Amino acid sequence: MSAIVVAIDAMGGDHGPSVTVPAAVAALRADADLSIALVGREEAIGALLSGSESLGGRLRVVHAPEVVGMDESPAIALRTKKQSSMRVAIDLVKAGDAQACVSAGNTGALMATSRFVLKTLGGIERPAIAGVLPTINGRTYMLDLGANVDCTASQLLQFAIMGSSLVSALEHKESPSVGLLNVGTEDIKGNETVKQAGELLRASGLRFHGNVEGDDIYRGTVDVVVCDGFVGNVALKTSEGLAQMLSATLRAEFGRNPLTRLAALCAMPVLRSFKRTVDHRRYNGASLLGLQGVVVKSHGSADAFAYGFAIERAVEEVRMGLATRIGEQVERLQQRAGA
Repeated sequence: MSAIVVAIDAMGGDHGPSVTVPAAVAALRADADLSIALVGREEAIGALLSGSESLGGRLRVVHAPEVVGMDESPAIALRTKKQSSMRVAIDLVKAGDAQACVSAGNTGALMATSRFVLKTLGGIERPAIAGVLPTINGRTYMLDLGANVDCTASQLLQFAIMGSSLVSALEHKESPSVGLLNVGTEDIKGNETVKQAGELLRASGLRFHGNVEGDDIYRGTVDVVVCDGFVGNVALKTSEGLAQMLSATLRAEFGRNPLTRLAALCAMPVLRSFKRTVDHRRYNGASLLGLQGVVVKSHGSADAFAYGFAIERAVEEVRMGLATRIGEQVERLQQRAGA
């Protein structure tokens, strides 16, 4: 396969170029088939590029004078910030000068701009944000994580199709299991939208497990958990807060006195393994699914280590032809429904 070009919104996120530039350089050094276009203010990016000469022509800077603020209205950003680093990076994907875009910027603006510039795949009404979470026996993918707070039953079905395609491509599972997040596992539970979505999923041809509850997410009961963006975002942020609380509590307890500090030394291998498993930085990079192109959203507060995983996610989606896979699966299921 020819070299993959990823356009990076270098100004996006809480830290901007101080994170995106070193993450891009590290990604290039780790993958000889990768090229990166750093999009943003040339002077800010250039000041951090010393020592990157060995990368040759695989790294270039594309000047974009404007920046979308993290608290800026998506509608205003879309209408007035046509020279922003976010917009120019997405435009590169649209023009075919890059195969993917990665941004840690304003989520609403990224979704609105990506949808406007790249358009959605046929049969997809709304793009969705999909993220990966650690489980007891591996990991699970969950969507939507905040793009669509109100969804119809047919849109939840589309999320299931996209999530199934994502897991099939990235995890190499031929028929991933799909669960519908609900307040109970029985078919009669939930609001009318969720009940209708369950009926559509049972008739879809997907490997539908049925309803799952919140505790099933981290048990790894299914490969894909489907929900609307309001529920998904609350579940995600609650999980992140819980992980941070557990980490802080462990540090405080092990540092309480000399005896507990000694216990901490004995438990260090276990603690390191635990930290690695729950480290949210290793799961950074949420996919904006349903677009005619690859767009990955990094957490706004990500450091360079975490941002590197978002770049990896984008590269992997391009290599696996994810957008094409989703389009083909939607078409197959539509044909089946019309048969």
